[in-house]
Amino acid sequence: MIITTTPTLQGKEITAYVGLVTGEAIIGANVFKDFFASITDIVGGRSGSYERVLRQAKEDALAELQENARKLGANAVIGIDLDYETIGSNASMLMVSASGTAVVVK
Repeated sequence: MIITTTPTLQGKEITAYVGLVTGEAIIGANVFKDFFASITDIVGGRSGSYERVLRQAKEDALAELQENARKLGANAVIGIDLDYETIGSNASMLMVSASGTAVVVK
């Protein structure tokens, strides 16, 4: 399945607009990741543990979006928008939501 943030697909003809599709992923950050991230904040550098969690949440949201598009008979999703939010008490969870337009291309 082709997925893109652009509103069109170069070299492809959109034959049908199937509808809006979404995918969401909510992932909690555990205490050990918080601890190691706080050390990284003190000494500087990137927080690899949070980057991995964020990457996994994005992949999960996009996978759900693609599955929802397939269920509608689409073979591509255009205009994808990714949103990132922290939710829960003390912002202890990360939510990634993906939305786009499911289309049929040839």
